[in-house]
Amino acid sequence: MTPSRPAGFSTRAIHLGFDPADHEGALTPPLHLTSTFAFDSVEAGAARFAGEVAGHIYSRISNPTLDLLERRVADLEGAEAGLALASGMGAITSVLWTFLKPGDEIVTDTTLYGCTFAFMRHGLAKWGVTITHADLTDLAAVDRAIGPQTRIVYFETPANPNMRLVDIAAVSAIAHQAGTMVVVDNTYATPVLTRPIELGADLVVHSATKYMGGHGDLVGGIAVGRAEDMTQVRLVGMKDMTGAVMAPFNAMLVLRGLKTLKLRMDRHCASAMEIARALESHPAVGQVYFPGLPSFAQHDLAVRQMPGFGGMIAFEMKGGYVAGAAMMNRLQMIRRAVSLGDAESLVQHPASMTHSTYTPEERAAHGISEGLIRLSVGLEEVEDILADLTQALDAPTLRLSA
Repeated sequence: MTPSRPAGFSTRAIHLGFDPADHEGALTPPLHLTSTFAFDSVEAGAARFAGEVAGHIYSRISNPTLDLLERRVADLEGAEAGLALASGMGAITSVLWTFLKPGDEIVTDTTLYGCTFAFMRHGLAKWGVTITHADLTDLAAVDRAIGPQTRIVYFETPANPNMRLVDIAAVSAIAHQAGTMVVVDNTYATPVLTRPIELGADLVVHSATKYMGGHGDLVGGIAVGRAEDMTQVRLVGMKDMTGAVMAPFNAMLVLRGLKTLKLRMDRHCASAMEIARALESHPAVGQVYFPGLPSFAQHDLAVRQMPGFGGMIAFEMKGGYVAGAAMMNRLQMIRRAVSLGDAESLVQHPASMTHSTYTPEERAAHGISEGLIRLSVGLEEVEDILADLTQALDAPTLRLSA
């Protein structure tokens, strides 16, 4: 690490913002399990509340353990500042409540995570915010959708669950021309594979529950962006509106997860590529959606925008939902569970699970088929993942349905 050579991703994920010499030589950052902070004097406390002097007041607003996590993730994303929150939905809702008001419009892609979709349709819309869904893969449609009341353009890339990609740089350029903010959910890709702010986005949100934590033992969220914007999210969206504060212990677990994030993503990506190819060649599988496959409709964009293609695969059985459910029920090692990004491989059925907040008609309109299966490729030996999938796919009933 020299002035002429910036530290690499994993080095910053491990070391940034912490010096053991400042903490009695402790190699691991201390965990600050405190709700409040003492002031040297009344005047010192008043100065902190007035924002005249930096320092912690109360852990609903800031905490030293969370502060380190926020600075590390912001740095890894190429942002000025970050904010740790209680969940991914806590991050999303805190950001959107901060920058939207009645009469505003949010333009979002046709495919969204089920709880995000529900929050927009059943939450924001109830309070007078117009929700406009547009095909953000079509730049002309983006231009048509943005109007004088549009405050935010919001999307996921890759999208949960069908893996749609959005060209971050192109959509951001169109939105900024119209004076509109761009918010990107980067949970699937992580900053290892995509850094939306470097491509023009204004804010990025994450479910830290997923790849950042990486071990299925915590729930958390992250938002990053310009320092001025993140101060507003901290003091308005989080402090006053959602109260979605991450616990210091969870922040410690996410800090631990960051240390191995790149190593884990490399393994997730390599295994998912091998599994996607195997699924595509299996006679019982009808369609595989994975950005790394040349058959993927947006493969060229994936190559431009992502140095790796992630650990998530969506696919459909030729026999539809019935065949898919039978296959999933035959799996022995791969767990039937929601969430993603864990060490364990997980499989789920979006239409009846994570995206059941959509009506069947809405799922059809938003590109989420009733037979779609979502696979989160874990860190097991890829041969073992393939063996479990193969035995489940090779069932006689599945061969007949194919």
